[in-house]
Amino acid sequence: MTTAEESVDALLTQRIDRMHARDRLGLIIFIVVLWCTMLFALFTIWPFIAVPGIRIILSVACALVLIFNTAAIVAMLRHYSDDKHFIYGLDLKHLDEMRARRR
Repeated sequence: MTTAEESVDALLTQRIDRMHARDRLGLIIFIVVLWCTMLFALFTIWPFIAVPGIRIILSVACALVLIFNTAAIVAMLRHYSDDKHFIYGLDLKHLDEMRARRR
């Protein structure tokens, strides 16, 4: 590999790492907002629920939604980490081609 090819690969790796970090941050923020929203909704309506059975159902449903959504996002983050060069490499290739066409 020549020096020019190495510098292009290094630049591509930097761009991939930046995109991955941005996506990871967005997903972490999404998880935090999801948890805050679900718990806020649950605790806001809690005083208005008089039937204990309904409280249990809502609590379990809220817990399941939070657990499964969080697990899915964590799995997606792991997959993105493992295949980030393939996933983001294709994205960057297409973005670069779109920019070249506009010029």
